[in-house]
Amino acid sequence: MVSQRNIESAGMVIRMTRVFIFFKIALSPVPVQSNRFFKMKPLQSVTVPSQETFCADPNRPGVQTAAGYAGDISCQLAWVWVQSGEAVLVDVRTDAERAWVGVVPQAVAVAWKQWPGMISNASFDAELLAAVPADKKLMLLCRSGVRSVAAARRATELGLQAYNILEGFEGDPDESGQRSRRGGWRFQGLPWHQG
Repeated sequence: MVSQRNIESAGMVIRMTRVFIFFKIALSPVPVQSNRFFKMKPLQSVTVPSQETFCADPNRPGVQTAAGYAGDISCQLAWVWVQSGEAVLVDVRTDAERAWVGVVPQAVAVAWKQWPGMISNASFDAELLAAVPADKKLMLLCRSGVRSVAAARRATELGLQAYNILEGFEGDPDESGQRSRRGGWRFQGLPWHQG
């Protein structure tokens, strides 16, 4: 006889399997084109210059120059700007990433790409313009500081003063392939909570 508890347990296994597939496929550093579960488009690659190629801007302390947008800033400086009210923090990660990995208080959620399929958010421009007052700086946060570069370039094209937050929410993976151990918002001990 199948009990309600067994049915609930089976449902949990199915949900956890879906989560595993999400993190295995969507967050993989290697673009996945398709598999038997999902039809995926190749991820667009964005080249982020190494830390050594940046040079600080003497006119803007804490800001590193960047091509195509206002600059790159550390997680710590981003939090200072949020607290002072001089900038709006926009989290461009997917809804699933925020729900499962964590969120930054006071961050506005505007996904650059949407799950499933990591498809570009067709309403990104409108959502971003609605979230950021014209007199405020814009700071963009993603998982590791890659998607936020592309989003910062787009925001600049829209007329906003956009900054990329270096290292993102989770930073780069360590030698074991695990994130949040080398850098990123969480690693730096800045405020966040589970989504």
